[in-house]
Amino acid sequence: MEHEIKELPAVRLAGLRYKGPFGPGIGEFWREVFTPWQKAYNLLDRHTYGVALDNPDTTPPSETRYDAAVEVAADYPIASPAIESSIPAGRYAVAAFEGTAQQMPAAWGELMKELHSAGTAAEGICFERYSANADSVPDPATGIFKAELCVPVK
Repeated sequence: MEHEIKELPAVRLAGLRYKGPFGPGIGEFWREVFTPWQKAYNLLDRHTYGVALDNPDTTPPSETRYDAAVEVAADYPIASPAIESSIPAGRYAVAAFEGTAQQMPAAWGELMKELHSAGTAAEGICFERYSANADSVPDPATGIFKAELCVPVK
């Protein structure tokens, strides 16, 4: 999978946590829980992030955690039920993704396989970054959206 190596800045996030099997449940969580919360707090005009906190290959499906989050300023007050988290600054492999939610696991698998084969993948947080524009919202007719898949590298 084509990717670029980029230096990304640290990002402070406010988000909500999903716990359960990766797959369709995450899309449902975005639609039914996270996006309404984001609208309620007037946070629609910012980059959003999907942060996988566990490896689905080594963690039982019922225990995997995923944060749907939005970028916020250092002084933004984060109140419950939202949680504060961050993405550290560093070098990341960044791959453009365009497809459906059903195609995303294969894209992640391809990128991770390539980085591990090259010996460049590093320990750390892998995440999806969605722009603040309409491209990151699934098209109602096709389900297609755009995102960046980001993996820390050495």
